[in-house]
Formats: sequence, structure tokens, C-alpha cells
Amino acid sequence: MKTERAGDLRALTSPSLLHLLWLLAVYTDLVEVVNITSHMQHIHGTYGKSALFSVQYSSSSSDKPVVKWQVRREKPITVVQSVGTDIIGNLRPDYKDRIQIFENGSLLISNLFLSDEGMYEVEVSITDDTFTGEKSINLTVDVPVSKPRVSVLSSTILELTENFSMSCIHDNGTKPIYTWLKAGKLLTNDSRILMSPDHRVITITRVLLSDDDIYTCLVENPISSGRSSPIKITVYRRSSLYIVLSTGGIFLLVTLVTVCACWKPSRKYGEYSHSTLRPHLSWIKGSAQIGAKYLSVVVLH
Repeated sequence: MKTERAGDLRALTSPSLLHLLWLLAVYTDLVEVVNITSHMQHIHGTYGKSALFSVQYSSSSSDKPVVKWQVRREKPITVVQSVGTDIIGNLRPDYKDRIQIFENGSLLISNLFLSDEGMYEVEVSITDDTFTGEKSINLTVDVPVSKPRVSVLSSTILELTENFSMSCIHDNGTKPIYTWLKAGKLLTNDSRILMSPDHRVITITRVLLSDDDIYTCLVENPISSGRSSPIKITVYRRSSLYIVLSTGGIFLLVTLVTVCACWKPSRKYGEYSHSTLRPHLSWIKGSAQIGAKYLSVVVLH
């Protein structure tokens, strides 16, 4: 065993190996190498905003760098190529008026689209003899989430009701992640509470009095978050509901009886009413009054 270790040590310190290492060091000093650094590996972009792919390069050459940015697709697509800050050639139509290159090789994309998502790669070279520096930065683009709201058929339910559901709804937002709170505490799946795969819908399979509480839904994505207004779910005992219904029925019955007792039918059109006009008529024969009679007149309203 000691003999093998001694042989390995002699091999590592042999003149030929030391000479090879010396040549490698000298060659490295002679060759210009472009080093690219960046403090970011991932950019969370916002739809309609800008994204800055910040990089720095270093080289012993004073020549202008050739900078090339690509985005990975089935085949790599060239976003922009430049000498220094001077763009070479024409930009693709989908990048026109949205691209800017800086002296340090950084790339700025304005007015982000969802289709801009992807892995972006930069290559910086100084001369044909220089090793090219490379760096990759991933970009995701999202739409901010709008304020969510809880959708429910009724906020008042009966004890032991089955499959009572609540949904978390919002108008805008990509890649949403849903969370439910009950009385401010995280709500998770259990034997009675089931959540849809994306947690947007919560279903209580069998409602108990303990479910009477305040519920809130949260929505978030990589660039934003939203919180719904709290909703109070009231759970009634079945006996309590019967009392409420019976009390309401009695009140309705009393109201109907009162209305019927006070109601008098109005006279219909064409109904006759008699109004007696009693003009005094006298029969006179000569100068003597014979008698008087009353004339009844029927008046039609």
C-alpha cells in the first residue's frame, strides 16, 4: 500500500507533469479570456413593463466587444447582436423598438409580452482568438393578480348540509396560487374539507356548527398578491331554522287576515246607486192645491 502511494506521489511530481503545468500557466497568461459575471439568474418580469438583463464582462483587450443575445426555443433565436452598443442588422419584428444594449453587454427589453418568457443567453467576444464568455438568465413574465372575491351561493346554510362550496374568483393574473384562511388561520384538506387541485374551490362535504366562521381567500403569483374581503358563513341548527320559518309563517298569516278584514270591495263600473231627488210638486186645479207627490229619479253613476 505504501509502495503504491509513493508511486503516485512520484508521478505527480515528475518533471514532465510539472513542465506541462508550467506551459498551461504560460498559455493562459498569453490568451485573452472574456469573463462574464451577473448577480441574477432569474428575472420576474411584469407584462407591459421592462426587464434588464444585467451583466458585466472583463477582458484585457481594449477592442469593442461583439455581444450576442439569444433566447432558447426549439431553435435558438437571436434577439440582438451588436459591436459595442451599435446594433448589427435588423431586429426581428417582435423585438423592434423594444431592445437596448449597454456598454457592459447588458440587455434591456421594454414592453414585455408573455411570449418573451424563456432562457436568454449572452455571448461576448473580443477577437477571433479570444475565448468567448457566456452567461444565461431566465425570464418569466406575469400579469399582476387583481383583488379576488369569494363566490358562494348563500352565506347562510343549514347544519349537516352536504357539499357546500366556495370559489375564489379574480379577473386578472397569471400563474395564480390560491390559499384559504378560516378566522385568519391556514385552511388545509381534511376529512370534511376538500380542495380542488389548484385550491381555487373549497368544498365542505358535511357542514357542522364549527364551520360557522369568517373565510378569506388569498391569490399570489411571482410578482403580486391579492386578498379577498372576508365573508361570514353562518350555520343554523335545523331546529333553529324551523322556529324561524314557523315564526315567519305565523306573521304572514296574521298579516293576510288583517288585510282581508279591512278590505271592502270597490263599486264596479256600471253599478247602480239610487239617489232620490224630492222636488215638491203640487197639483193645482184652478186656484186650489189638490195635493203633492214626490218624484223619484234614478241616477246612473
